[in-house]
Amino acid sequence: SHSLCDCHDEALFGFWMTRTQWPVLPNKYCYFYPFSQEAGSTSFAHSHSFHHTSLQHTGSTMTHQYPALTPEQKKELQDIALRIVAPGKGILAADESTGSMAKRFNPIGVENTEENRRRYRQLLFTADQRIDSCIGGVIFFHETLYQKSDDGTTFAKLIKDRGMVVGIKVDKGVVPLAGTNGETTTQGLDGLSERCAQYKKDGADFAKWRCVLKISETTPSELAIFENANVLARYASICQQNGIVPIVEPEILPDGDHDLKRCQYVSEKVLAAVYKALSDHHVYLEGTLLKPNMVTAGHSCPNKYSSEEIAMATVTALRRTVPPAVTGVTFLSGGQSEEEASVNLNAINTCPLAKPWALTFSYGRALQASALNAWRGELSNEKAATEEFITRAEANGKAALGKYESSGTCGAAGKSLYVANHAY
Repeated sequence: SHSLCDCHDEALFGFWMTRTQWPVLPNKYCYFYPFSQEAGSTSFAHSHSFHHTSLQHTGSTMTHQYPALTPEQKKELQDIALRIVAPGKGILAADESTGSMAKRFNPIGVENTEENRRRYRQLLFTADQRIDSCIGGVIFFHETLYQKSDDGTTFAKLIKDRGMVVGIKVDKGVVPLAGTNGETTTQGLDGLSERCAQYKKDGADFAKWRCVLKISETTPSELAIFENANVLARYASICQQNGIVPIVEPEILPDGDHDLKRCQYVSEKVLAAVYKALSDHHVYLEGTLLKPNMVTAGHSCPNKYSSEEIAMATVTALRRTVPPAVTGVTFLSGGQSEEEASVNLNAINTCPLAKPWALTFSYGRALQASALNAWRGELSNEKAATEEFITRAEANGKAALGKYESSGTCGAAGKSLYVANHAY
């Protein structure tokens, strides 16, 4: 009989790697010494001596620290990050690609033209001063960065003049990882430095790059976890060299029937790998933001969990993996309804655990769904659509402070926004 490691059944090996969390400790902590500590025993001393020698050797050959950023560059990056996640503020993700906008417009009967996309984004960006206290940054798609409002002002200037920070989506989408069970990595590193330099000149101060992982019996694989962690770290390093704050987004999709515990376990493994890679690439954490999924059960899971349970699992996963140096965590909504996204964010901020980072939102659908439904492409509906957007922005601004109280009568805001295998 062969051992598991001799087995050439890769699917079985993948299952073993990713599916099962073997308990590390029994109910009561126990201590296990792999060598004798008895008086006169040489094994303990020998092991200690060997370990000490190994450490000395490692230290002597460790790579020299070559500063990646000047103190001035670091200060600029951290100041940008702090402005985006100032108390009560979060991010409007308006970076849907042209293809994604078609998915938004088709259900409301709006033709997906550049002019309609401009008109729609304009009604969000020109909302009255009520959003100034709850939106700290706006993520643009490339096209949007160069569009103008009716009066000829570029959208980038319009947002900057309101005291908000302009962001830009810089990845080029997901591509398959061959030899995996439908897993992906994200492309777009080629030419990224030049694009970042141009975007910085054109008014962008932060960027977004989305990697996608999924939970199943065989996923995420070790390859997918480490490849995506590495590509996120490389992107983050390039952004920072160009004065742009990187939003690091390792999204674990809500597809599947996994429970809350499974999502928490996978989230911890993914985030641990991401922060190891960021360290390896000398990324300045104070000049970054993290955009993770909340820890939730899979969309097909028969068990339903309370917002308090989701909050506890989410904050616990972050506390175990995300260094306190990280300036802020801006959650993605991940197909939750508008109301769910607000209620869960509020619960996260009232969770009775120490939270060293700003915990806020970077929502697309959860800020825009009701607004889109109210607009339907009609000029006469623009004011009503803007009001819907303001309502959600204010709700999430309060949730980011732990001060949101759900009315319980959420109507359209309670409608699930889940899309299977969601792509931007």
